[in-house]
Amino acid sequence: MPRVAYSEEDRARVRAELVAAALELMARQGIQHTTVEQVYKKVGISRTFFYSFFPTKEDLIVEGLYLQQPRIIQYVQALMADPALSWREAVKRFLHACCYGEKNGIAVLTVEDQQLLFHRLSPESYQTFRQKQLRLFGAILENFGIRADAARIALFTNLSLTVMVIRRAIPHTLPLLVPEAADETVDFQLDSIVDALEQWRADTQGPA
Repeated sequence: MPRVAYSEEDRARVRAELVAAALELMARQGIQHTTVEQVYKKVGISRTFFYSFFPTKEDLIVEGLYLQQPRIIQYVQALMADPALSWREAVKRFLHACCYGEKNGIAVLTVEDQQLLFHRLSPESYQTFRQKQLRLFGAILENFGIRADAARIALFTNLSLTVMVIRRAIPHTLPLLVPEAADETVDFQLDSIVDALEQWRADTQGPA
């Protein structure tokens, strides 16, 4: 017979499993191609029970992205602590991994994903998402050894997301860009971002 009652502990466990499953699928196949059905079947629950946790797919998406944030910080810290990498190599490797998130287990929002979130999340959920996103990018800067003031966080967020979005948008969303030069375009943009970060790091450290 099917279970008709779950303890609070059971519900907390199932919810955590749903978020983890969603993040795994989003990182591997993209957010647009991840369906609610895939997630609840992976966890082994019904569609009805799924919606008792998350009223919309978008609510699940943001929870998955929140789960990813501490993992991203741990990855940054591991790269920065790697004695085999220079500061510049570690920073660029991190940004490159994010740009090619599907190859590195990192879920990245496309242009279409961002539009859906903006239109479907409640104003309160959207503001919470923005605040957590800015805290994440601030923490990344701090782990790079850069003073993370509001202006730098905002610019770093935009620069980083721009190159990630462009890379994912070629050629389908941005068909007039040349797909054969996509990787070279990403590499050029990342070098430019790292150049700016290197100057910010020098400013943070002050005169030698």
